[in-house]
Amino acid sequence: MVAVTPESLAFVFVAGLITALATGLGALPFFLFDDISDRWNVVLWGVASGIMLAASGFGLFAEGLAASDGLPTMLVLGLAAGVALVIVADRMLHRLDVGGHGHSGDAHADAPADHAYDGGRPVDEDEDEDAVLAEAVARGDYRTLVLILGILTVHSFPEGVAIGVSFADIGLAGGARVLGVAVPLLAVFMTVAISIHNIPEGTAIAIPLRSLGVGEWRMVGAAVFSSLPQPIGAVIAFAFVRWARAFLPFGFGFAAGAMVYLVLTEFVPEALDLGADLPGGGRRELAAGVAAGVALMLPLLVV
Repeated sequence: MVAVTPESLAFVFVAGLITALATGLGALPFFLFDDISDRWNVVLWGVASGIMLAASGFGLFAEGLAASDGLPTMLVLGLAAGVALVIVADRMLHRLDVGGHGHSGDAHADAPADHAYDGGRPVDEDEDEDAVLAEAVARGDYRTLVLILGILTVHSFPEGVAIGVSFADIGLAGGARVLGVAVPLLAVFMTVAISIHNIPEGTAIAIPLRSLGVGEWRMVGAAVFSSLPQPIGAVIAFAFVRWARAFLPFGFGFAAGAMVYLVLTEFVPEALDLGADLPGGGRRELAAGVAAGVALMLPLLVV
């Protein structure tokens, strides 16, 4: 067991907060433009996918193998757990009543039909969570926002775990010196990677907000709100792997498995859906974005 100090916890929390704040950058183009073309949206989702695949494969998975003694049993278990948790949580959250009122009683039976996100309707398998968040922000429905934070946790928490486990060796020998603290190179890599990856996610949240006439700064706030679970997940994962070093490969595997699964089941389908009307269905733009995302991370991998 390695000691967890308040300073190291604060350092990890700030790193997670930086990645959350980076999500707000995705709304900044709307300060200059009224809209972003589908082509560029597909490219941005491709870049985010490439970054996450590079971070998971070359960063988390490789470190998990290095931290394993003998057969990488804990790493494999972590990979399976990461995928399983996202699948189970997604299915559970799709059954939540986003408005938070459920179906007990008739208090909202006469609610107008245009209050689709204001109670009385469960989320189905095809629900667009970004649109639900946009509607809640536009209406100022804070109860709904709190419940939606649970949905967003499914997507953001594994990224926070990735940051937390990457800081496992902070303060030990080696790494880069940041504010006088020895920070593992993997932690620098993961913080930069997830920060860049969060930008198109912020754009995806800002798009439906723009259609609802929400102001630019509220778009930024909503985008940052969507990634608030990341610093929390980072601190929890960091404390856990510092106290139980034997589970470090499991932590690496969990974060890698969850993020790769999200890329394959959500990022890529989202990009192809946006590019459906483009020549080739947007596949060329997606492939170019993925290649650019991987290439963007390569310099950090060889530092």
